[in-house]
Amino acid sequence: MSRPHTRPFTEGPSPADAHAPTLPYPDGWFAVAFSSELVPGTVLTRPLQGEDVVLYRLRDGGVRAVRPYCPHLGAHLGLGSVEGDDLLCPFHRFAFGPDGSCVRTGYGTPPPPSSGLTLLPVREVNDAVFVWRHHDGRAPDWELPAWHTLGTRAPRVATWEMAGHSQDVVENAVDLGHFTPLHGWGESEVAEPAVFEGRSFRVSVRSRERVPLLGESPLEVTLEGCGISRVHVCTALPRFGVRTCAMYAATMITPSAFQLRQASYLDVAEPGALPAPVARWVSRSVTRLLGGVMFRGNCEFVAQDFPVWATKRYQSPPRLARGDGPIGPFRQWARQFYAADPLRAQVPSSAVRAVEGSRVN
Repeated sequence: MSRPHTRPFTEGPSPADAHAPTLPYPDGWFAVAFSSELVPGTVLTRPLQGEDVVLYRLRDGGVRAVRPYCPHLGAHLGLGSVEGDDLLCPFHRFAFGPDGSCVRTGYGTPPPPSSGLTLLPVREVNDAVFVWRHHDGRAPDWELPAWHTLGTRAPRVATWEMAGHSQDVVENAVDLGHFTPLHGWGESEVAEPAVFEGRSFRVSVRSRERVPLLGESPLEVTLEGCGISRVHVCTALPRFGVRTCAMYAATMITPSAFQLRQASYLDVAEPGALPAPVARWVSRSVTRLLGGVMFRGNCEFVAQDFPVWATKRYQSPPRLARGDGPIGPFRQWARQFYAADPLRAQVPSSAVRAVEGSRVN
């Protein structure tokens, strides 16, 4: 006679952080905040590859990123405050100037020698704040390009946190074969073959997309990457004069978890048949009306990948098929961002050749 199972049990795919990580932390520039979050006088603490980073903005608009612990007695500076351009420790009110040096103590005595903060390389690009991290502590040896944006309005932004590895987000841009079965694109083809050069890559795709209430339109997509943490996706629906672009920035926070930030922009072309002032008003009005709808659509689109990223294993070598897109060349390119050549990044030359066809699906 069978007996019912009464103890709780685990069911379904195991999250990626439930097993040993398959890729190490990468090197490069990593997003830790949106520019709009870092208002003057605010102190932010953000995770970056197993450590905290403390951020604050100066009165002239500059940004500082520092290691989190006060060199005096180790208080966490994320609990501190900003006074003018000085970061104040929450414990003894030691004050640190924009160059990281200790300029005064909380009780009027001279600052102790060698009591400055460690400033981290930081850049503000495309409405986001990036901090440099390298496994051996070397200074930045490449810079982040400023990608184009659309319109005059501030971007709509979102942040998610999940199990997995950030490389999967960037690799997703060249995984052309998944756009039809997972995201529902029509039949697609490569418009411009992928180019991998230095720290960047680029690939263009043509497809079709059905827009609610408006019908189907040709879809033109350009995907760019810079480093192993940042992707720029530009789309155009020529039939409706609608263009979007979005930056996706993935940052490892633990060996098996990352944060993903999205900043989205929208532009609707001015109708050519209308007088210029009216056409401009129509363009701005439609952009404003569609902004929220398009942003939610973009978020829902990328969220379809979340369950896969959060539970997948980094398969190496991958068993690639024609139509996958340039995954093999991407993995060869990605090896430059790791301390050692991860065995998992090796891709047989036969697998690289298998993806050279132009048809996506």
